[in-house]
Amino acid sequence: MVLLLVLFLGSFVMIVPFLWMLVTSFDWGARMNITFPPKWWPEEPSIRTYEVAFTNIKMMRYIGNSTLVSAGVIVVSSLSALLSGYALSKIRFKGAPLVLLLALSTMMIPFEMTMLPQYLLFSKLGLIDSYWAFYLPALNYAFGTFLAKAFFDQLPSALREAGIIDGAREFTVFSQIYLPLCTPIIATMVILLFLGVWNEMLWPLLVLKSASKYTIQIGLAMFTYNNGINQQPAIIMAATAVSLVPIVVIYLFLQRYIIESIALTGIKQ
Repeated sequence: MVLLLVLFLGSFVMIVPFLWMLVTSFDWGARMNITFPPKWWPEEPSIRTYEVAFTNIKMMRYIGNSTLVSAGVIVVSSLSALLSGYALSKIRFKGAPLVLLLALSTMMIPFEMTMLPQYLLFSKLGLIDSYWAFYLPALNYAFGTFLAKAFFDQLPSALREAGIIDGAREFTVFSQIYLPLCTPIIATMVILLFLGVWNEMLWPLLVLKSASKYTIQIGLAMFTYNNGINQQPAIIMAATAVSLVPIVVIYLFLQRYIIESIALTGIKQ
């Protein structure tokens, strides 16, 4: 009973800000200021806040840019993690534990320490204001490698041995035998990567110079900076609510695969 009460209170604390955001986004009366304490029903219910948001903010362009960045990072990171995880789990080459340890050790380095060297490197390569500044760092996805290895460890090695005996090459064994079994772990990585890339703020702010290439978070931040949160709060809340829709949709579609992957790999959250 106590545990249920604690979980309920925790859920309540997490949900309340989102409810407040949604209520405010539909309240035309809150377009100039937000009342406190929060009101849980709009004083002037209207969808005009969303109409103004799409008129004043280039929402579709920013969402399209974020989708392009997220899709590229997901493809690069997932493929890199699956290939490395497969190699560490099934090929068992000499020094594999050390390679995994070195890969995981990169997770201990804060992004703020590597941010400046990465920026200088991409600046020298002429990749600033380019989406390649997102795709290339995505090749190193240490956490995904760890997840993939844990998942491949649960799959029988006899599948690989049978494929090799039948004359299949290593990549054929990976792509045609093991990869079709990896739907749960792929879905897990897709959600984790999508959440991270879609909500990323600092790195896009550094490398993107053209307004036409802004991601949704940068676009909202620039609109808020230019207009002020206290000037058009309902409009900003409406735009923020729209930016959350892709995350909610992807999670609802893929959540069952996450549960399955956790069950198979033994990872506890």
